[in-house]
Amino acid sequence: MLVIGVDCSTTAAKAVAWDAWGASVAEGRSAFALDSPAPGAWEQDAEAWWTATRFAIAECVHALGSRSTEIRALCLTHQRETFVLTDPSSKPLHPATVWMDSRGVEQVERAKHRVGAQRLRQISGKPPCVTPSLYKLMALFERRPELVAQRPRVLDVHAFLCWRLTGRFATSLASADPLGLIDMARRAWAPELCALAELDEAQLPELVEPGVQLGELDRAVAATIGLPPGLPVIAGAGDGQAAGLGAGIVSADRAYLNLGTAIVSGVASSTYSVGDAFRTLCGAAPGTFFLETDLKGGTFTLNWLAERVLGARDPTQKLAELEQGAAALPAGAEGLLLVPYWNGVMNPYWDDTATGVLVGLTGRHGPAHLHRAVLEGIAFEQRLHTHGVEAAIGTPITEMVVMGGGAKSALWCQIISDALQKPVVRARAAEATALGAGMLAAVGGGLYPDLAAAAAGMTGTGDRFTPGPNAARYDTLFAIYQQLFPSLRAPLRALASL
Repeated sequence: MLVIGVDCSTTAAKAVAWDAWGASVAEGRSAFALDSPAPGAWEQDAEAWWTATRFAIAECVHALGSRSTEIRALCLTHQRETFVLTDPSSKPLHPATVWMDSRGVEQVERAKHRVGAQRLRQISGKPPCVTPSLYKLMALFERRPELVAQRPRVLDVHAFLCWRLTGRFATSLASADPLGLIDMARRAWAPELCALAELDEAQLPELVEPGVQLGELDRAVAATIGLPPGLPVIAGAGDGQAAGLGAGIVSADRAYLNLGTAIVSGVASSTYSVGDAFRTLCGAAPGTFFLETDLKGGTFTLNWLAERVLGARDPTQKLAELEQGAAALPAGAEGLLLVPYWNGVMNPYWDDTATGVLVGLTGRHGPAHLHRAVLEGIAFEQRLHTHGVEAAIGTPITEMVVMGGGAKSALWCQIISDALQKPVVRARAAEATALGAGMLAAVGGGLYPDLAAAAAGMTGTGDRFTPGPNAARYDTLFAIYQQLFPSLRAPLRALASL
């Protein structure tokens, strides 16, 4: 028996057919455009999500051949915080606003004044910053007030695609909550937050728990993608929660760590809690929560070094060269320390105006030193994040399961293990996010009784890295690292205001 997990990410839709042991049997993929029409603005055509998703599923089904009859269910995961406004027939009224969009800083301050920062965090689980969709939505309605009068429907990516697949205007709690409009304790839309964006619940999709059957595949749609009508469509989760599930994270003592464009880490929790050290999301398992840390400047910062500073035409090749040089350097990059706030900072400071810091430069330092300083700076930042989560939950994290493009670097995995003084293991699945969706489909389709059993059967780990002789050196450097941003925050903010 097989299931399909679909990941509609920032630039492409991927459909992966998984068997009951978590092995990828067939795949399909289709890319779509990402537009930046103005500074800080990031938009997409939501119809492109639908076109790419159908194509990816059809390609996956075609690759399966006769085995397509074994498919028992389908589930979606997706880019979070991205949303689209539609009419009652699901026709988009405006380009979709993408999670990277930063138009909403003023609205964050206005919301804090009206509701209060602590109240916003307690209700939504997320300290007020420009990331949640609420503030982007407020900014959009201020730019385009005629949209408010149309009383549009507001949909996350999961809601939009599930509506097209099944005809039901509904979404998963674990998909919708990054919008920042959900009362997390009640697991329902929050009227107080909806009022900030001049919305009522009729404009928002019905909420269901992840993992339950949201609907059945529409007959007309089924004919275009090669799947049987009536196939169960299982409510999914955002890509972060799905990635954690695909890494086998179903308890609070293990965390996943995605070394991607952003550095995202998370642990599962059975209870609702909030704090500056993390943001709280609905978990991929029904009734649970997910405590997540997020650093926006991940491999983005490495690409910045290769492209913007060194002018590399082939950043991948340049980074491979830099890694060789960085590996030959001692821990600490010979006195160079970097704070990787190239795109502001979320936890623990929640400062959208924050910028990066590079200290200790001398004439001895070259590109390889900078490369190592980026790897180490991100590792120190992750230690700061992980310690904050451990303090909040009162449980030590005994293992970090890494995935994403950065996890291919043995040097970086070892640096993280040394800096955090914890074992680091690579996730077995290259497409852990799509696997997380596949696991939800496997439970919803009857392949497993629950997610704990699905995790035991479908996930696994590969190479393992343990703390080495550099751990003590990193202890000393981390003590210095912790002081840098707090001591420089005031002058950095003054500089940003100019």
